[in-house]
Amino acid sequence: MKILAGVALLFSMSIAAAHAQKAFQPPSGPTPKTAEGKVDFSGVWSRPYVPDMTKDGREQKGMAELPYTPWGESEWKHYDPSEGDYTGACLPFGLTRSVNAPEPIQIMQNATYFTFLFEVNNLFVVVPIDGRPHRKVNPGWYGDSIGRWDGDTLVIDSINFNGRTKLDTVGHPMSDQLHVVQRYTRTDLGHIAFEMTVDDPKTYSKPWKNTRTFTLRPDWEMMEYSCEENNKSLWEGRIKVPKF
Repeated sequence: MKILAGVALLFSMSIAAAHAQKAFQPPSGPTPKTAEGKVDFSGVWSRPYVPDMTKDGREQKGMAELPYTPWGESEWKHYDPSEGDYTGACLPFGLTRSVNAPEPIQIMQNATYFTFLFEVNNLFVVVPIDGRPHRKVNPGWYGDSIGRWDGDTLVIDSINFNGRTKLDTVGHPMSDQLHVVQRYTRTDLGHIAFEMTVDDPKTYSKPWKNTRTFTLRPDWEMMEYSCEENNKSLWEGRIKVPKF
């Protein structure tokens, strides 16, 4: 009887959670503008979780067959997460995998910068949108991004990746030749139409796309996400393990 009661309780809780999720209605209204007359993307946004960019899902469209190069296909076939996934060591997720994550993002913008605050790992990316070119800096986990306006769509162009990440959770490969173009179009007050183009000539024989819909969540606030296993000073002995 206790088991049946427990099952019934879990079922009722899942139904309640489903109703709570279903009850949310994103705000409706026209697309907001900044004081400069540009589309304002500010806010906390939910996105579809995309662990596999080849799969379709709720509010997202994947690319079923990826156009691998021989090198890219070999990387994919020989990838084994049981040998160690870099995010398990709290290394940075990388740009595409952060965008794919289920946790929300907060977007903040002004006339000069467009900023992503990723809840996952509490990481952030600051994108200049004032017309400056890409910087000449060392390759990074998130690459180097610049933005420009294409009408009411914000286009973010990212290059100069270090090639140490994966595109998504299941491990689709990328290289240091990765070039990512994101297009953000705020279709109304409550939604963003998002498009990501992956162009990596070492890994894929041609560019390919993934599209999805973001939803404004004015009822949400960002939470702390702490993952610090890659604290180099800790495991090289320059700082001591804290005692709680």
